[in-house]
Amino acid sequence: TNPMVTPLLTDLYQFSMAYAYWKAGKHLDRAVFDLYFRKSPFAGEFTVFGGLEECIRFIANFKFKEEEINFLRTALPTCEDGFFEYLSSIDCSDVEVYAIPEGSAVFPKVPLMIIEGPVAVVQLLETPFLSLVNYASLVTTNAARHRLVAGKPKNLLEFGLRRAQGPDGGISASRYSYMGGFDATSNVAAGRLFGIPIRGTHSHAFVSSFLGLDEIIDKALSSSDGSNKCEDFVSLVENWLVKIQGASSLRGSFGETNQSELAAFTSYALAFPNSFLALVDTYDVMRSGVPNFCAVALALNDMGYKAVGIRLDSGDLAYLSIETRKFFCAIEKEFGVVGFGKTNITASNDLNEETIDALNKQGHEVDSFGIGTYLVTCYAQAALGCVFKLVEINKQPRIKLSEDVTKVYMSVPISIQSEKI
Repeated sequence: TNPMVTPLLTDLYQFSMAYAYWKAGKHLDRAVFDLYFRKSPFAGEFTVFGGLEECIRFIANFKFKEEEINFLRTALPTCEDGFFEYLSSIDCSDVEVYAIPEGSAVFPKVPLMIIEGPVAVVQLLETPFLSLVNYASLVTTNAARHRLVAGKPKNLLEFGLRRAQGPDGGISASRYSYMGGFDATSNVAAGRLFGIPIRGTHSHAFVSSFLGLDEIIDKALSSSDGSNKCEDFVSLVENWLVKIQGASSLRGSFGETNQSELAAFTSYALAFPNSFLALVDTYDVMRSGVPNFCAVALALNDMGYKAVGIRLDSGDLAYLSIETRKFFCAIEKEFGVVGFGKTNITASNDLNEETIDALNKQGHEVDSFGIGTYLVTCYAQAALGCVFKLVEINKQPRIKLSEDVTKVYMSVPISIQSEKI
């Protein structure tokens, strides 16, 4: 449970209304509220419901602490002591929630949740419920839309923590992107909290921090099965680079590669031989990054390891992925390394629905997409717009009329809705 989500995570007017209900003797009136949205986001036809579990956790633990009551006394100095005694006594044991299963596709003006209970208590749930559902459903929907455009075979990786709206936004984005169809996250905290697979490579800074191969001190690498040990893995990499440079099918496609980049790749492979994935666009993708990666990957292959792949983070991703795939296939054919042509190609760099769709139409060889900013910030639409409306009080239907007819909402009685949902 998020420690920030307490009974105080609400708007002041919820307490003002609760006091007025209590003062009027209406606080125990049985009320029914519907939580719903009026229009699907991103100009789409559906929404994916997220946030239900957090709402249930919230009401299961709903109880005011003494220090919270003391704060409310200072915030509402004109309220009678009896009201604060009332607040100290309440929980959600008399609240009933009917809901569509979390992760379901949902549609406008259909209640995601129906909340029934004492009106003063349920009123205090409005703001936290909307806070827990609005963003969760929006980012889950955004993730699902990215999944639909990318297609099922592609891996989708959420890389948005550094661009999210604060730590809580980053954690929520990782959780609900996974619910929406992403395969993994770079967010380590979210991985621990929610069991989401975590993935990551290295940065351009790691590559540019190396000056040359002579910086690598520990050059030894044991084989994957432990049967033998290569005392100078660096020389093995250099030998493979020479072979690639001399390969007839690759001759003329590149010349001398960047040796500091080769040192970075080699060092990373020595640290993580089972999960070597290299960022290849620090200097020149096809003339340095890809050949250097292949030299290290082939050296790892000699030791019984299989490199994961490469990541492209700039440039014409469609063209570079196609050319990289051709290079990988040429390596497989030239040196007889079975499966090398299918080595993973990951692309990132401010990707969104539109750019992935454009890549699909153009043709590409990307296997995995790393998506951050446009996913976690829901750049195409800032908010979902869920609302929390009173539809029944003491078994009497209620309706809010409006000058805007699109905001008029007719609810089905709860006795019928609960069976439908």
